[in-house]
Amino acid sequence: MTSQVRGGQLARLLGQWHALPGRRRSPDYAALAAAVRGLLADGRLPLGVRLPAERELAEALRISRTTVTAAYRELRESGHLTSRRGAGSWTMLPGGHRVASSGLWTPQDDLDMIDLGIAALAAPPELIPATRAATEDLPRYLGSAGYHPTGIIELREAIARSYVERGLPTSPEQIMVTNGTQHALDLVLRLALAPASSVLVESPTYPNALAALAARRARIATHGLAVDAGWDADLLLASIRQSRPRLAYLIPDFQNPTGHLMPVELRERLVGTAHAAGTDLVIDESFVDLPLDGTPLPPPTATFDRHSRVVTIGGMSKPYWGGLRIGWVRASAPQVQRLAAARIGVDMASPVLDQLVAVHLLAEASTIVTARREQLARQRDALLAALADRLPQWRVAVPRGGVTLWVELDGPVSSALARAAEEVGVRLAPGPRFGLDGTLERFLRLPFTLPAADLVDAVHRIAAVRYDLDRAGRPQWREPSVIA
Repeated sequence: MTSQVRGGQLARLLGQWHALPGRRRSPDYAALAAAVRGLLADGRLPLGVRLPAERELAEALRISRTTVTAAYRELRESGHLTSRRGAGSWTMLPGGHRVASSGLWTPQDDLDMIDLGIAALAAPPELIPATRAATEDLPRYLGSAGYHPTGIIELREAIARSYVERGLPTSPEQIMVTNGTQHALDLVLRLALAPASSVLVESPTYPNALAALAARRARIATHGLAVDAGWDADLLLASIRQSRPRLAYLIPDFQNPTGHLMPVELRERLVGTAHAAGTDLVIDESFVDLPLDGTPLPPPTATFDRHSRVVTIGGMSKPYWGGLRIGWVRASAPQVQRLAAARIGVDMASPVLDQLVAVHLLAEASTIVTARREQLARQRDALLAALADRLPQWRVAVPRGGVTLWVELDGPVSSALARAAEEVGVRLAPGPRFGLDGTLERFLRLPFTLPAADLVDAVHRIAAVRYDLDRAGRPQWREPSVIA
């Protein structure tokens, strides 16, 4: 799936490219080529996208065409650009280099290991009384076979009410309960995505979503998110209009891993553009319950849907507990029935007892989620303070919600830093795990879901190995196995 970036769009992404270090020692064409390589390395410029013609980019940057020609030539020589006479030039990485995103992190029994690969909270204290209450409700279901492919009615009603409270009319018939959000995504992909179909995702994005798309042999294109600003509306909508993907998977509410919140205007334009292009939207709302600092939430993306183009997935892993494998799909009633039919060949239904526990937790949502937000805000601030103290050269955009920081490092050392940090008892999720083809080495995801003392300790350990990283020998690679 091929898309094109226009001259004005690329100029906006390049920003102050003249101000790159060493400009006085390098000609303009070298600085321009280095800036394009930087956009590719941090994922803001996707791979396989066609760059503007030399004359168009020269006009947009107000420089000579000769400078652009020389920059494109250098990018071809370094393996970052491939060109065909009369057809254009496309971005790539040298030597076919690719970093897989489907690795999994497995917890170890090392009590001194601070695991920052998992972005999830421990269980709330309300879980135990909710479980006891659920066991008292269970006898009502023991007289049946226990298979409920769309979920028990009490839970579907509770989930539907949560959407209604957010201003989105929803009936229980529009809800299907799943075994977590990842399961919800997998079922949607089984129904909506034929093998080798085209899909648009954000870069960076959730690694396990990339793994699910790879399992469907999807052709994936990316929309790069800016560290501070998030989505570039013109680029995102142009990508959908030009490439007309079969499906777009997006996380508009406190995006994982960046924490960005998509503005309401873009949500409305996104739905309209997707409908015109024939693109279905899969909207992941895993973090929608976790705004911080009183951040107001925009309406759900599905609010603007008039043609059943938006399928929303969510779950209880992030605001409640990952060990409670309860997720859901919100779609039209006919779509839910088709999903239920597709599910029969996978797992039949979700456990009734877990669903009853979820009903009782959702009944206490106001108390539980309010406490979670306060806890996360304190832990986020502790992590930010520790980073400012020990690693002030790292750049962090303070998220308005969610559970993670997306940190821009002082060099493309994310994977090497993760290997070194493992040796001092800190497990990290390096940037390339959140993208495609080896990009995002300048970034690191740091969740603030652990106690503040553990986060501060982790930063101290990370800082110690960062300062020695350039001089240290290459540590042995340990292939990770879960990121959540």
